[in-house]
Amino acid sequence: MESVKDLDPEIYSLVMQEERRQNDKIRLIASENYVSKAVLETTGSVLTNKYSEGYAGKRYYEGQQLIDQVEQLAINRAKALFGAEHVNVQPYSGSPANIATYLAFLNPGDTILGMALPHGGHLTHGAKVSISGRYFDAQSYELDAATGLLNYDNIRQRALAVRPKIIIAGHSAYPRILDFKIFRQIADEVDALLMVDMAHFAGLVAGGVHPSPVPYADVVTTTTHKSLRGPRGAMILCKAKHAQAIDKAVFPGVQGGPHDNTTAAIAVALKEAATDSFKRYATQILKNAKTLADSLMAKGFTLITNGTDNHLMLVDLTNKNISGKTAAKALDKAGIVLNYNVVPYDKRKPVDPSGIRIGTPAVTTRGFKENEMLLVSSLIEKVIGDPENDELLANTAEEVKKLCSHFPAPGLEHLH
Repeated sequence: MESVKDLDPEIYSLVMQEERRQNDKIRLIASENYVSKAVLETTGSVLTNKYSEGYAGKRYYEGQQLIDQVEQLAINRAKALFGAEHVNVQPYSGSPANIATYLAFLNPGDTILGMALPHGGHLTHGAKVSISGRYFDAQSYELDAATGLLNYDNIRQRALAVRPKIIIAGHSAYPRILDFKIFRQIADEVDALLMVDMAHFAGLVAGGVHPSPVPYADVVTTTTHKSLRGPRGAMILCKAKHAQAIDKAVFPGVQGGPHDNTTAAIAVALKEAATDSFKRYATQILKNAKTLADSLMAKGFTLITNGTDNHLMLVDLTNKNISGKTAAKALDKAGIVLNYNVVPYDKRKPVDPSGIRIGTPAVTTRGFKENEMLLVSSLIEKVIGDPENDELLANTAEEVKKLCSHFPAPGLEHLH
């Protein structure tokens, strides 16, 4: 980045500091990862110079001979990897992909039914602060108070009561596998479209360690980062009969020209996701998550649903007499980065909730395995037990830095 260094030393310095931060910390944010050097290079390529409103073969600007090939490669790879009939790779991110799906099938005021935000859903699944909750009649289903699990009988009754046009299955903080078959049956019973948001677990689906929603859903949306380990972007996968509606909703419905550099980086990430090494990575994500969850529970931590089936876990810290925000900030000082999070039926406010959310994709990409997860569990216990001990936090941060030095992160190998 010599040219950046010469032109803008302030930005250069901040990027270098961020490189070091990502290298020296244990990153447990469930929606973050490390992309490969190939994805990084493609994201920063000259494709960022092009403007390409429209679709391959049907553009509104000339000079698209190579861009069309790039986009078609991304589409073909996504269709092959996920077994989808149609794929749109242009959404800028997960939220625009979800909004485009609503635009394709709904009118303002129509009813949608999604997982409640405090119970693990996403803002765009009907939260009142989101456009999805303001422009539509957003109804929600919640987790069972006793088990912390989805109760499909209750979801069915809710669907029969509100008769939604779209049922949304998907989450940002639910540690178990969704039953897509039952969601399909419920949607059929109330004559609703089934939309699955697999943003969090798309990499697990690609790696063959998580059931695929594609055979069951009318539309599947996903980010391309998180567990899929691509650039910050999104895709919409759908049945062929919905292809025209989805494509028109993305462009010109909610977007102008796609980010061609991102499209190319998505294609690279999808090629990586079709490899055996990616399957091993996806398998290890689950092993790491289960090991960490089991170890934390053995240390007296309360995990929502008493464990995990996927890449994330939700920890209720009420019995540890510490708020999620206090814990997250102390852990950050100690070199362990995660986010504070509401838990189902939380008595605290979202700005300072009772829980923390932990995910294993990024550390798995670095090469952490079960032994490292046991060490991470011990470090978390130590920090949460004494969160105001600055000396302890500083010493832990040094311990974390030393551990991370043995596991070079993709794209950051030059720091080792």
